[in-house]
Amino acid sequence: MHCLRSVLTWALLVIGLVAAWGQTPRRWTPAELHQAIEKLNFLGSALYVAAHPDDENTRLISYLANEVKAHTAYLSLTRGDGGQNLIGPEIRELLGVIRTQELLAARRTDGGNQLFTRANDYGFSKHPNEAFATWDSVAVLSDVVWAIRSWQPDVVINRFDHRSPGSTHGHHTASGMLSFTAFDLAGRKDVFPEQLQQQVAPWQPQRLFFNTSWWFYGSQEKFDAADKSRMAGVDVGVYYPALGYSNPEIAARSRTQHKSQGFGSTGSRGSEMEYLELLKGDMPTDKGNLFEGINTTWTRVPGGGPIGEVLAGAARDFDFRDPARSLPALMRAYALIKALPDSYWKRVKQAEIAEVIRGCAGLFLEVVANDYSATPGQTVTLKIEAINRSQAAVSLLGFSILPMGQDTTITLDMPFNKRFQLERSLSLPANMPLSNSFWLNEPFTNGMYNVPDQRQRNLGETPRQFRLRFRLRIAGEIIELESPVVYKRNDSVDGEVYRPFEVTPPAFLSLDEGAYVFADNQPRTVSVKVTAGKPNLAGALTLQCGPNWRVEPATQNLSFERKGEEQTFRFTLYPPSRPDDSFITPIATVDGRSYDSRLVTIAYDHIPTQLVFLNAKTRTVRLELERDGDKIGYLMGAGDEIPAALRQIGYDVTELADADMTPDRLATFDAVVLGVRAYNTVDKMPTYQPLLLRYVENGGVLVVQYNTNRELRVPANEIAPYEMTIGRDRVTIEEAEMRFLAPAHPALNKPNAISARDFDGWVQERGLYYVSKWGPEFTAILSSNDPGEAALDGGLLVARHGKGHYVYTGLAFFRQLPAGVPGAFRLFANLLGLGSTAP
Repeated sequence: MHCLRSVLTWALLVIGLVAAWGQTPRRWTPAELHQAIEKLNFLGSALYVAAHPDDENTRLISYLANEVKAHTAYLSLTRGDGGQNLIGPEIRELLGVIRTQELLAARRTDGGNQLFTRANDYGFSKHPNEAFATWDSVAVLSDVVWAIRSWQPDVVINRFDHRSPGSTHGHHTASGMLSFTAFDLAGRKDVFPEQLQQQVAPWQPQRLFFNTSWWFYGSQEKFDAADKSRMAGVDVGVYYPALGYSNPEIAARSRTQHKSQGFGSTGSRGSEMEYLELLKGDMPTDKGNLFEGINTTWTRVPGGGPIGEVLAGAARDFDFRDPARSLPALMRAYALIKALPDSYWKRVKQAEIAEVIRGCAGLFLEVVANDYSATPGQTVTLKIEAINRSQAAVSLLGFSILPMGQDTTITLDMPFNKRFQLERSLSLPANMPLSNSFWLNEPFTNGMYNVPDQRQRNLGETPRQFRLRFRLRIAGEIIELESPVVYKRNDSVDGEVYRPFEVTPPAFLSLDEGAYVFADNQPRTVSVKVTAGKPNLAGALTLQCGPNWRVEPATQNLSFERKGEEQTFRFTLYPPSRPDDSFITPIATVDGRSYDSRLVTIAYDHIPTQLVFLNAKTRTVRLELERDGDKIGYLMGAGDEIPAALRQIGYDVTELADADMTPDRLATFDAVVLGVRAYNTVDKMPTYQPLLLRYVENGGVLVVQYNTNRELRVPANEIAPYEMTIGRDRVTIEEAEMRFLAPAHPALNKPNAISARDFDGWVQERGLYYVSKWGPEFTAILSSNDPGEAALDGGLLVARHGKGHYVYTGLAFFRQLPAGVPGAFRLFANLLGLGSTAP
C-alpha cells in the first residue's frame, strides 16, 4: 500500500508540474475556469512528437488543448543543448536548462504539457544514422515507449516525416522514426518489460499522424495539387470569445517563449488549416475530428458515467460572475472520482479537478520560505497563508509539511476574505535531495543523459518535494490541495517577484576561468571562489590536478560566518614543460563530506530563476603556441566566451563599445574579431561596417565569425569587400578530415605550423554556415566534408584588402576555444597574426 501511495503521489506531481512551478501563482479568470470544467468532461489524450524545443506546432497543440480540450503533451526528444543562444552566453547543458524552461513556459501559455527523453542534443545532424550512432538508440526508443505508456495517448502526431532521411535535420527524421516504431511496441508486454513494474501497462494508441504541410512538398502549389485522401484536416484558426484570443494568437505567444532562439512571433487571425497524414490506425469518418470514433466520455472509465453527468451540469450552470456556485457540483464529482479504482484517467482528472476547485473557491494557499535556498539539515521558517475569497463554506482541517510528514491538525472555519496566517520553523532532512536539474546529476555523454530513475526520464524538471498539503472541507466534502514552498520578495521596480525554493549543497566552488590554457611553462595563479551555502561553514579546500601538474599549497582552511559569504582562495598551478591535457578540480570537505559543485544562476524574465549545480572540474591545457600581435578588439555578437579564452593565452582583449568604433581607436588593435552572428544581432552594424572595412584597408586584420544568411543587419553583398555569399552548409562530424587547400598560406604556417593533429579533439562540429560562393580575391584555406558528401571549401576564407586582411570563418571557434581545444587556439592565433605577414 505504501508503494502504491508513493507511485500515485509521484503521478500527481508529474501531472501538475507545468502549472505548479511557474514564477507566480495562477490567477484563474472565470472564462478559464469554465473552459477547465468543460475539459474535465473530455477523456481523450494526444501526444505530439518532435526532436527539439521550438520544433513543436504550437497552433495544433493549443487547438488540441483549448478547442478539443484533449489532454495534450509535447514530447521533445532533446532539451536543445546543441543550439545557439541569442539572449546570453550559456551554451551546451546550460542552454539546455534555458530551453527546457522555455518549453515549460510555452506549455503554460498554450495549455499543453511537456515531456522529454534522455537524448542529449549534441548539435546539428545531417542524417538519422548519425543520431542513432551518437545516442543510445535503444534507450531513446524505450523513453518514447515509456512516454506513450505513461501518457496513454489515443492520438500520436509526428512533426517530421519518418520516410525522408537526409532531407532535414537528422534529429528531426529520427524523432519520426522512433515514434513510428514505438507506436506498435508500446502495446506489447514483451517490449521493455521492466517499465511495467512502474505502475504503467502496455498501451496501444489508436491513430498515428504525420503533421504535414506545404513545406514538406516544396511549395504551396505542389501541396495544393497533392492527393489528400489519406489526410485529416482541422481548422486551427478558431476564436475563443470568452478568452478574447484567437487560437493562432495563443500559439504565437507560446512560440515567443523560445526567446533564446529568437522565435518571437506575431499572432494571426482567421481560418488556418492543419493537415495530418494518417500513418497507422483508422481514418476518422469526420476528417475534421481527430478523435472521431474514440470514446472520450467518462463512460470509458468503469463507473465513470455519473461523473460526466455531474460535470456537464456544472459547465451548463456555470456563473461567470460567481464561479463558486459550481463548487457543490465539483465537490460531488471530486468525491466520485476519488472513489474510483486507480487508473490513468482517475489520476489525471483528480489532479485537474482539484485545481479547478481551488480556482472556483478563490482559494489562496501559499507557503513562502524566509530565504530562496537552504541546505539539508538547515532550519527554514515558513510563512503560511490561506484565504477563502468566495462565499462557499470552507474549513481548514490541517496541513502536512512534505516530505517530512509533519502534520498539524486544526479546525478553522474560513469565512469570506478573512486571511489565516501561520509561521512554522523546521529543519530540512539530512537526506533531502538537492533541487538540481535532475538530468545533470549524473555524469553524461555527448549523446545521452544518465537518469537512473525510470519515473523521471520524461519529466521537464525536478519535482519539488518541499511542499504543503492542505486538508480542507469544501461544500461538505474533504479535499487535499498542495502548494510548493516558494520564495518571494518585493522589487522596487517589478514589485512582487517569485522564485522557486532550492535545496543546495553547503558550499559552492568556482574557478576564475572556464579552461586554463598555458602557452608556456610559467606557473599561474588559479583563484577558487568559495560561496557558503549555509552559516557557520567550516572545512578544508584542496585543488586536485593531473599527474604532470603541481599545485601549491596542498590545502587551505575554510571558515565562514554567514550564508552567501564569498571568499577567494589562490593556488599556484605549475604546468608541465611539454604539451599536456588534463583537469583540475576544487574540492571542499565539510563535516566529513566532499563537495565539488559550482553554482550557475540563470535569471531571465521569461522563465523562473534556475540554480544549476555542475561539477567544477575544469580543463588544463599546456600547448605549444606563438603569437604575433597582442591587442585585440572584440565586438560581441550573439554572445560567446572567446574573449576570456584569448586572454588565457596572453592577448590584451578589449570588448568593443560604441565609443571604440572610430578610425583612430580601431587603428590601435592588431586585429578586430566579430563575435558569432554579429551581423544578425548588432543593430549598429550598418554604421560600423564602413569603419571596419576602412580599418582593413589601412592594414588591420578583421576576423568575421559565422553568421546566418537570414535577418542580416547589412545587405548580404556588403558584408565582405568582395563577392561572398553565406550559405547553410556545415560539417557536423567533429572528426571530419581537414584538408589543406593552401598549405603555404600564412594562416597555416605563421607563427604556428598547423598540422592534421591540430584538428584532433574538436567538439560538437567542425563548422557551420559556410560560404557557398566567393570571388577570386579570396583564398580558401581548408576543405572538409561529412561522410558521403561533397567537399566544402568555404569554412575559412582569407582575402587581402588594401594593406590588411579580411577573414571569414564558419569554423566553430566559439565552441572550441572555451573548451580548451589546443589546435583551435593555434589556428586562431595565426589568423589574428596575419597583419605581421608580408604582402
